[in-house]
Amino acid sequence: MSAEAADREAATSSRPCTPPQTSWFEFVLEEALLEQHLQKPSPDPPPVQLIVQFLEQASKPSVNEQNQVQPPPDNKRNRILKLLALKVAAHLKWDLDVLEKSLSVPVLNMLLNELLCISKVPPGTKHVDVDLSSLPPTTAMAILLYNRWAIRTIVQSSFPVKQAKPGPPQLNVMNQIQQEKELTENILKVLKEQAADSILVLEGALKLNKDLYVHTIRTLDLLAMEPGMVNGETESSTAGLKISAEEIQCQVCYDLGAIYFQQGSTNAAVHEKAKEKFFKTKELIAKNGSSSLHFTIDEERLAGYCQACEVLTSSSDDASQQATPYSQIHSCLKSGKYQDLVKIFLEDNLTLSLPEQFRQSVLRELFQKAQQGNDALDEVCFKVCVCNTVCDVLQGRIIDIQFCQLFLKPSKEKIDFLLEVCSGSINLENASEELKRRMAAFLKNLCLGMEDLQFVFMISSHELFIKLLKDDERKLLIDQMRKRSPRINLCTKPVTSFYDIPASASVNIGQLEHQLILSVDPWRIRQILIELHGMTSERQFWTISNKWEVPNVYGNVILGIKDSLTRDLVYILMAKGLHCCAIKDFVHAKQLFAACLELVTEFSPKLRQVMLNEMLLLDIYTHEAGAGVSGERPPSDLISRVRGYLEMRVPDIPLRQVIAEECVAFLLNWCENEYLTMQVPLPLVQTNPYVKLGQLLAATCKELPGPKESRRTAKDLWEVVVQICSVSNQHKRGNDGRVSLIKHRESTLGIMYSGVLLAYGNTFFFPLQEPLVLTTILSLFVKLHNVREDIVNDIAAEHISIWPSSIPNLQSVDFEAVAITVKELVSYALTINANNHFWLIIQADIYFATNQYSAALHYYLQAGAVCSDFFNKMVPPDVYTDQVIKRMIKCCSLLNCHTQVAILCQFLREVDYKTAFKALQEQNSHDAMDSYYEYIWDVTILEYLTYLHHKRGETDKRQIAIKAIGQTELNASNPEEVLQLAAQRRKKKFLQAMAKLYF
Repeated sequence: MSAEAADREAATSSRPCTPPQTSWFEFVLEEALLEQHLQKPSPDPPPVQLIVQFLEQASKPSVNEQNQVQPPPDNKRNRILKLLALKVAAHLKWDLDVLEKSLSVPVLNMLLNELLCISKVPPGTKHVDVDLSSLPPTTAMAILLYNRWAIRTIVQSSFPVKQAKPGPPQLNVMNQIQQEKELTENILKVLKEQAADSILVLEGALKLNKDLYVHTIRTLDLLAMEPGMVNGETESSTAGLKISAEEIQCQVCYDLGAIYFQQGSTNAAVHEKAKEKFFKTKELIAKNGSSSLHFTIDEERLAGYCQACEVLTSSSDDASQQATPYSQIHSCLKSGKYQDLVKIFLEDNLTLSLPEQFRQSVLRELFQKAQQGNDALDEVCFKVCVCNTVCDVLQGRIIDIQFCQLFLKPSKEKIDFLLEVCSGSINLENASEELKRRMAAFLKNLCLGMEDLQFVFMISSHELFIKLLKDDERKLLIDQMRKRSPRINLCTKPVTSFYDIPASASVNIGQLEHQLILSVDPWRIRQILIELHGMTSERQFWTISNKWEVPNVYGNVILGIKDSLTRDLVYILMAKGLHCCAIKDFVHAKQLFAACLELVTEFSPKLRQVMLNEMLLLDIYTHEAGAGVSGERPPSDLISRVRGYLEMRVPDIPLRQVIAEECVAFLLNWCENEYLTMQVPLPLVQTNPYVKLGQLLAATCKELPGPKESRRTAKDLWEVVVQICSVSNQHKRGNDGRVSLIKHRESTLGIMYSGVLLAYGNTFFFPLQEPLVLTTILSLFVKLHNVREDIVNDIAAEHISIWPSSIPNLQSVDFEAVAITVKELVSYALTINANNHFWLIIQADIYFATNQYSAALHYYLQAGAVCSDFFNKMVPPDVYTDQVIKRMIKCCSLLNCHTQVAILCQFLREVDYKTAFKALQEQNSHDAMDSYYEYIWDVTILEYLTYLHHKRGETDKRQIAIKAIGQTELNASNPEEVLQLAAQRRKKKFLQAMAKLYF
């Protein structure tokens, strides 16, 4: 036996306190290591576990003679145990990745605090206040290690953690786990409070640009010696393990990027900082190489961070935004372009570049938004779910339960989209047999899971289904469906499948009719009708769908066509074109109308003109929905065609009223006032009521604003509209013998039926979009509304003074219809421009007149907000007139907001002290009362408040009023500019507070 082994055996058996020929420090170290070897079945315990055991022994509380628990004593034994733990960490080269994986937060916190202590960092000193460049290298490195760990721990705590399965319940183990959990939470709380300081420390470390040193076992040995035995080596710049400046910057940049990225969830601007740090880390790794780094970095995670930062920090108009599907999807989610999102998912079904987890996360986000009340996202969720499901099918994964739930109640639209996705997700020419087999199995199982045979037929008759499944497979599918059907045919003769009877006329006709209903291709529609008419001549195929509607004025002409095939084709092409136009599918509408025009040109000049008229209306719609939205003027050719339609004098041509309305509205919208007032033919004005009304509107708008003597056209327009709104009175005796007054429309008084213009029958005014035209119409009807004798609250409007102030026969006007028209017009106008303050004032006045005071305040405040940059500028006096302010005062008074009343009384040109004092005397106020005192700038009102609260014994409120009146900027001796500035600032804050309350 060697001498060393003999000494160890003696130490184990007798445990002497002071062994010969060894120092106390070396003895304890050997003793601890020996105990570790004896206690573990494995002769080589993991080094990290030594840290836990050393620190546990050093932190055990002591018990005094009175059996009282005391903190761990600061004796030589415990100091040596802590030093042993530091030596193990030094042996591991202070690699935080290794330490964090194996040590709990409390243990690692204790270890790093001991490192700070032994590195001579004064306890209680804020690291952010320390100049790292003036410290010894090992001390600076200790501070960096602690703050890096703090940041990393905060980031790690934000990640979800999978809970371990609990074993058999043991009370002492559960208590220990609970204590450790509470201790961890307390430490995390402190770290999060100090996070800003830790970030500043690490940002400061990036400016050092010098190498640092970390403690090794040797430097720790030197520190453990008596002070007199240390020769100053640990204070020098070469003691310990050298860490280069590039390595320090790389690690610090990565850790800072992680904390900035985590903070970006609540502050999007911080993502820019994270991006900067991660890309700096990437540059340093590329420069120095990952193998040269003393501390390792997960490069895959770094790449993910960089990609995420690129997406989150890119602007919507950035050209690089379109570089990757991730950035495109993020942009679509951010801007609400969900149809583009569906398109991206559909295209990716061919490339399969998006990971499954990412697809599912996008779907989860959409579901969350839909559950928050956005019903419009239900369809988007279904479409994205279908794209994901088809992707899963092609990759051989299990179908998600969400798809099954969404497909519990299938519909025609759902089936159509599913088949569209399936067709767009597989290229049959290049696809492998495996992909074809998976898609075929999916479609087969889909058919077997459906109860409605109509939906089964839609899938089984689809081109993709027919190509993927062979004839015998399709027959087998029908047999399986027959067996699972509750209606079982018990006869021995099997039921014939419709796939077995290709010669059956009824089945073929049904299939063709189905295709005819779905198709919008003119050539395909013609081919189907030719086939159908070849099978039977008894059917009228234009009747097979109740969705095909053609106006009666056209239907009578079309149904007069003798040839049944031509009749069906013309009717269906026009019906489908009108339907596409109604749903704004202008591309298909143009194709269908063009095909119909080509067809009818051969035999019917009348129908040819009809189709030219409809194509003119389609072009108007197309321009208004496309280039017209951005303010681009229509081409001169379109304007010429509109004029030509209005001047057209072809006899016996069926005309739709809506085309004339849209043409006149089109000319008014694009300010063709010169044509309407000077060039339109006189016979056209006399015969076409819409042209007459358009001419009067254009002339009136052309003269605005003008002198009173030039408003003859305004008077003419007034008289025409008054005639339209007039009714005649008749007396009729009822069954009870009493005379009742009957009102009815007198169509001969006006240029058109008033039902065309008034109330819900309005179709002429609503295509109008030119602000001046809408303002003119609005002011006319507002003036007409105001002239009634029983009106209590007038409605204000722009240019209202140009209209006459009286009507000769007041009783003949249907003011109920006028009131409805005003409401409908202002609601429509606000859809065109929701920021027109004059229209908002009209809407507010309407609500005020109908006693809806909260809504009235909402629109009064909105009118002021839109013309003053949310009250950051002064509201123009022509918006907040004295009448508007008085109505706002009345609204607040009737809502029992009396303090608001007193404040608004200051807004008047002459302060209404009587109303303000009366309001302040009210004790039952529903507003914030004394918290509004800071918005009062009138000293008289504040003095009255002070007196009032003193009289009531309300000391606290009196003090608030005194504090408000004592502000130096309200001193009456101040210059007028200072007093006005103080008033303006309080107005701004008060109106902003009111807006937040009522918006």
